[in-house]
Amino acid sequence: MIKSELVEKLAAENPHLFQRDIENIVNAILDQIGDAMARGDRVELRGFGAFSVKNRPARVGRNPRTGEQVDVKEKYVPQFKAGKEIRERLNRE
Repeated sequence: MIKSELVEKLAAENPHLFQRDIENIVNAILDQIGDAMARGDRVELRGFGAFSVKNRPARVGRNPRTGEQVDVKEKYVPQFKAGKEIRERLNRE
């Protein structure tokens, strides 16, 4: 599901709201999550999961084609851990 599909589905389930308002709400939520992660904060949505930032330190890697050593810079990557309710929903039989 992409963001526009999410907005359409929410609009269909909430006919009393305008689609542009729902789109603004979805964008505001995603912006706040992104801003919090950019500050290095953890964002937890109970029952859904937690977004956090993980540091990958600088290292020496290898170019797979040439075997030549390459310096890989330090970077921060987003991480998501699914909550209990989502894991249970995925593993229902």
